[in-house]
Amino acid sequence: MSAPETADVAPHVHHQRLLIVDFGSQVTQLIARRLRELGVYCEIHPYQKVDHAFLAAFAPRAVILSGGPDSVTREGAPRPPERLWEMGVPVLGICYGQQAMMDALGGRVEAGAPGKGGTAEFGRASVTPAETPLPLLAGWFEGGAEPVWMSHGDHVAELAPGFRVYGTSPGAPFAITGDPERHFYAVQFHPEVHHTPKGRVLLQNFVREAGFTGDWTMGAYRDEAIAQIRAQVGDARVICGLSGGVDSAVTAVLIHEAIGDQLTCVFVDHGLLRKNEAEEVVGVFRDAYNIPLIHADESDLFLDALEGTTDPEAKRKTIGRLFVEVFQKHAAEAGGAEFLAQGTLYPDVIESVSFAGGPSVTIKSHHNVGGLPEKMGMKLVEPLRELFKDEVRALGRELGLPDSFIGRHPFPGPGLAIRCPGEVTRDKLAILREADAVFIDQIRRHGLYDEIWQAFAALLPVRTVGVMGDGRTYDYACLLRAVTSVDGMTADYYPFSHDFLGETATRIINEVRGINRVSYDITSKPPGTIELE
Repeated sequence: MSAPETADVAPHVHHQRLLIVDFGSQVTQLIARRLRELGVYCEIHPYQKVDHAFLAAFAPRAVILSGGPDSVTREGAPRPPERLWEMGVPVLGICYGQQAMMDALGGRVEAGAPGKGGTAEFGRASVTPAETPLPLLAGWFEGGAEPVWMSHGDHVAELAPGFRVYGTSPGAPFAITGDPERHFYAVQFHPEVHHTPKGRVLLQNFVREAGFTGDWTMGAYRDEAIAQIRAQVGDARVICGLSGGVDSAVTAVLIHEAIGDQLTCVFVDHGLLRKNEAEEVVGVFRDAYNIPLIHADESDLFLDALEGTTDPEAKRKTIGRLFVEVFQKHAAEAGGAEFLAQGTLYPDVIESVSFAGGPSVTIKSHHNVGGLPEKMGMKLVEPLRELFKDEVRALGRELGLPDSFIGRHPFPGPGLAIRCPGEVTRDKLAILREADAVFIDQIRRHGLYDEIWQAFAALLPVRTVGVMGDGRTYDYACLLRAVTSVDGMTADYYPFSHDFLGETATRIINEVRGINRVSYDITSKPPGTIELE
């Protein structure tokens, strides 16, 4: 698929900008999220892209070098551009970023050695302060040593000229280093993760020293995005694929505020939605927002096509292909639209660019409207492509969407098909909808909904023997899943009490015909994924 056509000028051009140079860390996105929470606009770009010309065009007020899996001791390992050290802007190196900084500026890095006595550290560690204070560490060490999260094999063995040590750990004698005169700082640990409790304070101190005023707000973004949409679209018509999820909903309301009835939404009901979901979505957008909406009930088409399909990838590809076909068919009713609106988020943009410049392993295909712009001769409008999920929710509140809608748990494009391992049938979907509704109702009754990132019931391709009354049953097993997460990249299971689980299992078995056994999934991500398929 060729690169989509987007606006030449993005809304962020009016904001102070911080550049994050990505060396391939699994948690680079967390750096950006922490900074956005501080009101700082930032972008992540792979190190290969960041050359002299890019730095001149981007004009960052500060730069952060991420962690990464490589070793600076290896010939050909990733390096920051030499121009970076001459720009006169503050730079913070994190983990691999620290090692790359030391290596570039005249220090020395040693490769980690296996066995006892090495300086590799993985997991929780404790950093002890040096005697000399450092503004970057204001608020640190008030109670002595600070807990941090380490993940390194190599280590800095000799500091670059001008740097001093400001913190040490058992495996990292140069855990915190800096050259305050040049505003260059480096830490061996990861301040962006929750396991470093005062990491946010360190990042806040860094951006304050760099002169950021916190001008990145959703109120400002809303005004800028509306102006950009109007400039991009003009008097042309736009269609938007409405899924009922937060991303597409905020996209639709934002574009409607910008261009009014030039927008038409197409809501494709593929028969794989949760209980009463189609009615709720159509009601909100037709009644509350008066947005032109085509409700395409194509459930028979999708369910007939899925009959006999058990492979997860085959399910996803079938649903994706049919969605494109159906959307294309109904979009013609919108009357010659020139633009297609998508709820693409910043993580989607980041993950579409491979760090190493090569193909990444596909864990599972993502359902979207890929291919539509080329087939339909349309241009893309993607007003959320600079935002993370929590920022989208904040923008939704700015736009007046009800909390009950923007606070909904994420729901996958393939819907209940991937919560029903094995063959998808109408009977199994009916059972699953009822079980899921009971589970979510339980979570709401106990006041837990907003504590949980995502929760759902799945119907396993297993039937078990049970006893109800004096009779034998042979019904399906139901699996409950609920996770906590910051961004969906990693997740932990939610620690429900045994009383809650027992009460919920009893309700499902008593209220949902077709289920006689209930289990709770305590798998984290990784090694599992949030969804079953």
